[in-house]
Amino acid sequence: MQGSFVKALVISFSAHIVIALVLLFADFSSLAKPTPTASNAMAPPKPIKAVVVEKKTIEKQLNKIREKDLAQKRKKAAEDKARKDRIRNAALAKKRKQEQAKRKREEELQKSALAKKKKAADEKRRREAEAKRKKKAEEEKRKRQEAERKRRAKKEREEQERQLAEQMAQEMAARAQARQQRVTSELDRYTALITHIIQSNLLTDQATMEGKSCKLNITLAASGFVIDVSRQGGDRIVCDAARNAVKKAGTLPVSKDPEVFEKMRSISLTVVPEF
Repeated sequence: MQGSFVKALVISFSAHIVIALVLLFADFSSLAKPTPTASNAMAPPKPIKAVVVEKKTIEKQLNKIREKDLAQKRKKAAEDKARKDRIRNAALAKKRKQEQAKRKREEELQKSALAKKKKAADEKRRREAEAKRKKKAEEEKRKRQEAERKRRAKKEREEQERQLAEQMAQEMAARAQARQQRVTSELDRYTALITHIIQSNLLTDQATMEGKSCKLNITLAASGFVIDVSRQGGDRIVCDAARNAVKKAGTLPVSKDPEVFEKMRSISLTVVPEF
């Protein structure tokens, strides 16, 4: 539309220039004069009005045309300037709007980034707290399990120790019983041997000793030597004969086992004369 207006303006201005030049340089003296005819031959000639085009008038017209064209150019320039100002202002407004939108987007992005960062930090703290809580719970669980394991191990150890102690006590009791039985058996055997020796050395008298007995206590050395022999009860005649029989033997058989000998160190036995 702007191009069409400029084109029309140029055509109009060119036409005015052409007309002005024609008026300025045209030769009106060569215009054809009317040919007299029979009807108008006798008529008096009409006065011819000469058209005088003054150069000043033409210049004045041209000046008006130039002023009009200049005014139009100024108007067009003003309109162009206003249009350019509107375009520039619109561009500036658009640019400001875009910059505001950009700043807003950047602020929103920054806020979003800060929010994400805060959320990530909160999530990290939550995970760390959760991990710490789990670690603490696992540690406490491990400690409880370890304490329970130690308690069970202690209980099992105590039970094993109790069972072992009980077993050892039973074994010791069994060994002690077996030992006691063996000692008793050995003591009985040596008592029987000593009694047999006494019977062998005993001088008997059936008339005075039959149905009578004597209980003696004999103190022996580790070698079997008779240290002392005493009467503990019974018939005096039988006891005197039994004491003499012990003294006659002088040394009696004793066990080499210290435990058995300890029982024999002071041995008591009953002597019944045999006939």
